[in-house]
Amino acid sequence: MMQLYNTSYKNFYDVCHQSKMIFSRPDSRPTIYTLIALLGLIVGLAGCASPTDATTIQQPATELAPPSPTFVWFPPSATPAPQAVPTQHPTPEQKPGVGSPIFSDDFSSPILWNTAVSDQAAVDVSRNRLTIAVQPGIYMLSLRQGVTLSSFYAEVTARPSLCQGKDEYGMLVRAIPVAYYRFALSCDGTARAERVSLGTREPLHSPQPSGDIPPGAPGEVRIGVWAVGSEMRLFLNGRYQFSVNDKNYLSGALGVFARSAGDTPATITFSDLVVYDVSYSPPTKTPKP
Repeated sequence: MMQLYNTSYKNFYDVCHQSKMIFSRPDSRPTIYTLIALLGLIVGLAGCASPTDATTIQQPATELAPPSPTFVWFPPSATPAPQAVPTQHPTPEQKPGVGSPIFSDDFSSPILWNTAVSDQAAVDVSRNRLTIAVQPGIYMLSLRQGVTLSSFYAEVTARPSLCQGKDEYGMLVRAIPVAYYRFALSCDGTARAERVSLGTREPLHSPQPSGDIPPGAPGEVRIGVWAVGSEMRLFLNGRYQFSVNDKNYLSGALGVFARSAGDTPATITFSDLVVYDVSYSPPTKTPKP
């Protein structure tokens, strides 16, 4: 007990000597007074501790994250400003003056058409259709006999069964033995018009794409030509395509043709020809001063 007292006394003295605390040296025997003194030293030690000697534990400041923006899944759309709707003007009559049928041909009589058979080409009329078959690079036509037309609207159905690329077929109008107008459909989807005289071709309308032309074979299209005076208009499946003006030939026969432009044969079938009368006078143009 004396050893514990001495050790405790020394420690307290070392800690509190700067505070000028004075203790009486105890005697060599522990007494009740010694224990009271020891208790007083413990209390004094607690009082000697400086506030600055205490360990200060600081809690880190909690940083508050900025509020995240609210995501709008369906933002309100701006009210569109009213737009003016363009006024649609009526389309002018594209086949004016078309009257009653003059005649129709169901291709039941071979004598009404030019027919031929050779190693290069063949024109056959049978089973209510006219078929033109040509070898590569060959052109062949057939004219309707016994009819001369000036003002008319004619329609015929064409069905390509062998046709590709620049191969072409179509209708001939105002045909005479050495000249005619030709409305040609190509298997690449374009249509054009030209005047043919003594084997020389004169373009009247450059090739124009049309969704009514079958892209190759097999296919089917209804070809129509309206002709009055010097003006001629092409229709496919009843839809207007373009018009041309030429006054070299004002009357003649109707016909059909086919041509192979590549290195493969071409075969086209024609059927259901109908020709209508047209009673129409083109408007007189105002003379220029």
